[in-house]
Amino acid sequence: MTELPKAYDPTQVEQRWYRAWIEQGYFHADAAAPKAPYTIVIPPPNVTGSLHMGHALFATLQDILVRWRRMQAYNAMWLPGTDHAGIATQMVVERTLQREEGKSRHDLGREEFLKRVWQWKEKNGGRIVEQLKVLGASCDWERARFTLDEGLSVAVREAFVRLHEEGLIYRARRLINWCSRCRTALSDLEVEHEDVTGSLWHIAYPVEGSDAMLTVATTRPETLLGDTAVAVHPEDDRFKHLIGGRARLPLTDRTVPIVGDAVLVDREFGTGAVKVTPGHDFNDFEVGVRHRLDMISVFDLTGRLNDNAPAAYRGLTVEEARAKVVADLEAKGLLVKVEPHQLALGRCQRCETVVEPTLSLQWFVKMQPLAEPAIEAVESGKTRFVPEMWTKTYMHWMRNIKDWCISRQLWWGHRIPAWYCGTCGEPTVARETPAACAHCGGTQLTQDEDVLDTWFSSSLWPFSTLGWPKETRELRTFYPTSVMETGYDILFFWVARMMMMGLHFMKKVPFRTVFLHAMVVDEKGEKMSKVKGNVIDPLDVVYGSTLDALVKKAEEGAAPKQAIANIKKQFPEGIPASGADALRFTLAALAAQGRNIRLALGRVEGYRHFANKLWNAARFALMNLEGFDADRFADEQAADGRELLSLADRWILSRLQRTAKEVDEALEAFKFNDAAQAIYRFVWSELCDWYIELAKPALQDKSEEGEAQSAPGAARLGGLGPQRRTAQGVLATSLETACRLLHPFMPFITEEIWQQIPKPLGAPQSIMITMFPTADPGLIDEAAEARLDEVQDIVTAMRNARMEYELGNDVPFRVLAANEEQRRLLDEDKALVQAMTRGSALQVVPASSEPQEGVVHVTPRRNSLALVFSGQADREALVAAIDKKLAKLDKERAQVGGKLANEAFMAKAPEEVVAENRRRLAECEERMEKLRASRATM
Repeated sequence: MTELPKAYDPTQVEQRWYRAWIEQGYFHADAAAPKAPYTIVIPPPNVTGSLHMGHALFATLQDILVRWRRMQAYNAMWLPGTDHAGIATQMVVERTLQREEGKSRHDLGREEFLKRVWQWKEKNGGRIVEQLKVLGASCDWERARFTLDEGLSVAVREAFVRLHEEGLIYRARRLINWCSRCRTALSDLEVEHEDVTGSLWHIAYPVEGSDAMLTVATTRPETLLGDTAVAVHPEDDRFKHLIGGRARLPLTDRTVPIVGDAVLVDREFGTGAVKVTPGHDFNDFEVGVRHRLDMISVFDLTGRLNDNAPAAYRGLTVEEARAKVVADLEAKGLLVKVEPHQLALGRCQRCETVVEPTLSLQWFVKMQPLAEPAIEAVESGKTRFVPEMWTKTYMHWMRNIKDWCISRQLWWGHRIPAWYCGTCGEPTVARETPAACAHCGGTQLTQDEDVLDTWFSSSLWPFSTLGWPKETRELRTFYPTSVMETGYDILFFWVARMMMMGLHFMKKVPFRTVFLHAMVVDEKGEKMSKVKGNVIDPLDVVYGSTLDALVKKAEEGAAPKQAIANIKKQFPEGIPASGADALRFTLAALAAQGRNIRLALGRVEGYRHFANKLWNAARFALMNLEGFDADRFADEQAADGRELLSLADRWILSRLQRTAKEVDEALEAFKFNDAAQAIYRFVWSELCDWYIELAKPALQDKSEEGEAQSAPGAARLGGLGPQRRTAQGVLATSLETACRLLHPFMPFITEEIWQQIPKPLGAPQSIMITMFPTADPGLIDEAAEARLDEVQDIVTAMRNARMEYELGNDVPFRVLAANEEQRRLLDEDKALVQAMTRGSALQVVPASSEPQEGVVHVTPRRNSLALVFSGQADREALVAAIDKKLAKLDKERAQVGGKLANEAFMAKAPEEVVAENRRRLAECEERMEKLRASRATM
């Protein structure tokens, strides 16, 4: 038996075991295996990406699920991959090209630029995959896919053509979101809105043929240059007589119709008259359709005013045009007033540029026919959401869904499979490059320059990665997938779209359960941001990082000075290395459903101590398992083993069964935090703090060695007596089972320990391919648990009394038994109490025999516990100890109470700080009350 090193070094252990698992092929699932499939597809991170805590969270939770099911003998397959990330990747390569060669993509041309992007991908695109491996992700790397690989490209083209043939993809000139910096259309989901304080300008529009004025209110005065109507409510008595007339458009030589529109106009808002700009507002666009208005775009694709605007404004940016229009309106006396106004400003999710609604000819997916089956699938329970609260959010979005603009004005991505005819101009949509136009037979064809939205290919991910449109063995085995685990922030971007596409093309839901995890935020609850300097890099937690290295990385990322100052304040000593296991367990333990994960390095350090505690327990166990025969122990337990078990043995085996049941049930319910805490409690408290201490006398007892040596089979047993041999077996069983329970959470340290634990012949070569523990009802012993619970209760009370009154080990205690049966059991278990309290003198007496004076009563949960002293010297020493403790607590109470009485502190302190001070004050007062009560009995 190899002795474990004194200190656990995760860097050596983790790298070594991950290589071994890969070499043994333990991560690979066989599609032909006769086992029930369990499938998860990874949310493909961007190929430009670097590992962040969001990735670490999904990698941890998904790996827990996959390792757990793999150990339950499922054909567990976790399919990895990366996303080509159209805009993000193109921007990275364009910046590199500009920085290193001073060229744009247009200087290179499309073909050469795409070669450069592929070169960049081959060089840098695997970085995040290697980082996921550091965390222990047991993905089926042999099946890794890329959203632009050949197979997925075939699937994307097939999906596009089928949807077009079914009339679900169409091309139209409609209003879309346009980013003038990225120079591409955006879907509604790619626009993030923020509430800002702007202005509401009231502008007078002269009514044609009269001296009347129609005053409109707008947040965008510059767009009046593209107005094509003024709308009023058809039932508004102030204006309905003007409907059908015309108004003169300020600053132009045009007139526009006055229309009645009850949908657009709210008589109670603003002036009751609304300017209509169909070319730059989504609501106005619908008005334009209803009233057949002209649709004029006055901004070009760079965000400047174009030739549709009057000459004086052409070439101006939005901001410049707004300032000039307002100034000119004021000069002409047409600006009635300006007032503050709250509005939602849309920005590009990628670059934060203000988005401009723009008329453009684009490709769209008709969403309502696709949404209806996806709604029904959730209503009927074919797919469920965890937490369940997300069902309502999903339904609301799906029932109000709008058509999806899928064309992007980029070069990197899946090029739209449509070819335009040079003769008739019509597009031909085809799976392969067509030889002739499908409309007129012309042969001069040019492919559409645009590419598809990245999310289009991602929406096919659960089945395109398994070989669709071919009917592959993998597709038959692993689709539908079992669980979609991802962040709630991409519920609409990705999850809903996968639901629609999976049902449409496969006629089955793509996953049976959707588990949406929360966000990882800093310990104050704030979103991690490079600008704030509160980002914690997972690799820094695993390997450690000095402060200088943290600052250098922030400077290379162009972090602002304040962010760097925050880094120095938050991490003055850098970040200590904790290993992947500690980080994984931290994320799992904090992953309560529906709550953001407040990540503090102190929590990671705490779980690193947990790993060390397990390691030290394993070292102790292995040092005391010399001569232990696992096969012999198993045989004895199968025969009459329970008769050989001590109370402590029966208790730990019973607690082990309950823990196994609790962990399994928690994982079934996706309550990762509950599962983690159950294992933590068992390992730290029940196994390490209690059972190992209780078992030490038996493990060190050699009184029966001679008898055992002369017995048959003694040579094989190494001269062990039955008591020691049983304690060894229970300890080995408890440690080995605990390692299997913990393995999905902390795979590396559990494999390292498990390999050294003596096991029966024929055991698997790796903990990864053992069976996950299942509770054995026959080993659940409620009586043993109750008795040990009582022992723990007494021991804890004695320890607390010693600490509270600053006592030595020689001060005697008495347990006051309520009845004769309790007295008998407590007498039997007295040795366990003394073993856990360093031999403290302890008597068990009837409660009625205890004098009321000359004792201090300490109250455990079940029994009365009396602290007994003899003579005046003991009494005086105890009184002095109590008075000293009271003075210390009174000082603390005054200090904390002073803070809570300070108005300035209460106004500025965070809520959690105030709550912590209130808790401390209440605790002080409670302890003081107990001490005064004890002193009164002296």
